[in-house]
Amino acid sequence: MQRTQTTLALVALLGCSLATVAQTNGGKNPISQPLISNIYTADPSAHVFNGKIYIYPSHDIEAVNVKEDDDGGHFVMNDYHILSMDKIGGPVKDNGVALRLKDIPWAGRQLWAPDATYKNGTYYLYFPVKDKQDIFRIGVATSKSPTGPFKPEPAPIKGSYSIDPTVFQDTDGKAYLYFGGIWGGQLQRWTGNKYNAKGALKKPNELAYLPRVARLNADMKEFAEPVKEIKLVGADGKPFTEKDNDKRFFEAAWIHKYNGKYYFSYSTGDTHNICYAIGDNPYGPFTYKGVVLKPVLGWTNHHSIVQVGPKWYLFYHDVQLSGKTPLRNVKVTELTYNPDGTIKTIDAYK
Repeated sequence: MQRTQTTLALVALLGCSLATVAQTNGGKNPISQPLISNIYTADPSAHVFNGKIYIYPSHDIEAVNVKEDDDGGHFVMNDYHILSMDKIGGPVKDNGVALRLKDIPWAGRQLWAPDATYKNGTYYLYFPVKDKQDIFRIGVATSKSPTGPFKPEPAPIKGSYSIDPTVFQDTDGKAYLYFGGIWGGQLQRWTGNKYNAKGALKKPNELAYLPRVARLNADMKEFAEPVKEIKLVGADGKPFTEKDNDKRFFEAAWIHKYNGKYYFSYSTGDTHNICYAIGDNPYGPFTYKGVVLKPVLGWTNHHSIVQVGPKWYLFYHDVQLSGKTPLRNVKVTELTYNPDGTIKTIDAYK
């Protein structure tokens, strides 16, 4: 109750009442409330470590004298705060700064959506940030605590590029890093893992850009193999074209396993869906199955899917607190499966 009262008070203070939110969504109200209101957070990657829930989000701050653009220049982001909670619906703790931009030797600007994992007594935080040449690379930092502070490696992961890393450890112990994002995420500048500063977005009838994956070394700090494209196809087995922008990959890769199947979920970007596809192994191919989450308030849509006890949950964000795309807030709601293993589509407003 205390958190809800605080959230509502901040909403009113910022001039974005629940009534305004409902009005923006055709009279609908949000199905869940922001987890915290002391800072703006987005792109929540949630995990359960030692029976406790940890959320690794981006930290949105007000961009000064920066106009919104298709390259995301208005998402400035200078550090990471890690959130934790003992149970869904319980109090949420902001554990303070876990990693700062200024502490990453090779970084230039824009600490975007991170992810984390645990192996052999160490926690690993994977993060995208532009290097000093303004090219997005992926770095890794380590800690003995899930909340940090994290110490970054002196250089980015060799062969890494673009944004939105998510790490998946399979039941056989192998770990994989998935990543990629077009437009501001720069994926269109990479062909055959080679950089071309003039790389262009696809035309409507051209095959859409595909997400990337690479297996990690045992030390979790380098790739064990060349980066590969992930085949993402429709029910007809054919890859999507750029005009299929309500289904094709844009950014925000996430992968989880359910009943022996691999679920690859992602954002469609300019059509604002969180979609998912199912495959039989970590490399795919993944066959499109539908929408996990319908568009939310604000331009971006980014998520994670995690099992907590017997239930599954979707962590996501919208802009309920601020009404501004670059100032987002993270939320959570229950996710359910149909008997055939498909996911029931979630509408964040009712």
